[in-house]
Amino acid sequence: MYKPTAKGYFSGCGGMEIGVMQAGIKVVQSLDLDIEANYCMKMNNHYFSHVILNIDIRDKTVLEQPKTDIIIGTYPCTKYSPIADIHGTRTGDDLFLHFFRHIAIEKPEMYIVENVPGMKKFKVVMEAMTKLPDYYVNVFCPVDAANWLPQRRKRLILIGTRKRFSIRYPTQVRNRPRIIDILENKPEVEMPDYVFKRIQGKYRDKPIIVDPDVVNAMAPTCVAHYAKDLSTRLVKDKRTKYGVRPFSIREYARLQGFPEDFYFENKRSSYKLIGNAVPVHMGKWVGDVAMKYFN
Repeated sequence: MYKPTAKGYFSGCGGMEIGVMQAGIKVVQSLDLDIEANYCMKMNNHYFSHVILNIDIRDKTVLEQPKTDIIIGTYPCTKYSPIADIHGTRTGDDLFLHFFRHIAIEKPEMYIVENVPGMKKFKVVMEAMTKLPDYYVNVFCPVDAANWLPQRRKRLILIGTRKRFSIRYPTQVRNRPRIIDILENKPEVEMPDYVFKRIQGKYRDKPIIVDPDVVNAMAPTCVAHYAKDLSTRLVKDKRTKYGVRPFSIREYARLQGFPEDFYFENKRSSYKLIGNAVPVHMGKWVGDVAMKYFN
């Protein structure tokens, strides 16, 4: 069986990379500007033995990099998400063009894009990603992490190939874990004062509370902003003062499908890394599609 090669851009802490590697793809390079995300990948070298670059894609020429069968881009979604606070942040306006530059120059056999469904509203972005000469493009929107995990997380997946290839939407697996399955027996969680204030209704909006005793309970989308505000989504836990608490870092990682031996530091910023990641199972589905294409 042929094992295609791939490189990832805007890799974060590597959720997509783990998924495609689980499918059998050989990842040879990951790139991200976030130093902490790079460090996280390097701390998990039992998964990532390939080159990990801490550099801005705008400063990296195409031809100095190894040529691969697949190029994967999970560029920041801030620009395309209607609920994002984009004040004072890089919005991704030009980042899709730099990813587009790599596709246009290298012309891989396959390219893959993951982003929020809101990207479809940006005609210039969609034209660039879907109208490249010599590529056939399949767009899947939404693809929901709920097919594999107890988390609602809808995304756009775009797959471009040099040859025509029929791809089916993913369907829900039978052995999807439940919320109760991802909870820790002795979770280590912070309970800042503002969590209690939101529980007591002192904020404009109340927290989203997930009840693990409900069989088909689903967590809302794991967001990077959880690192700054642990009060927005809580889980019921009778052992706590108010009967609810934030998700622990490990529970958050489980909601995104990270393996148990994937290491995250026990600090608040780990929530950001996890929330920005592609769910591992979603990456595995993409990888399975790629493996079928190349074989």
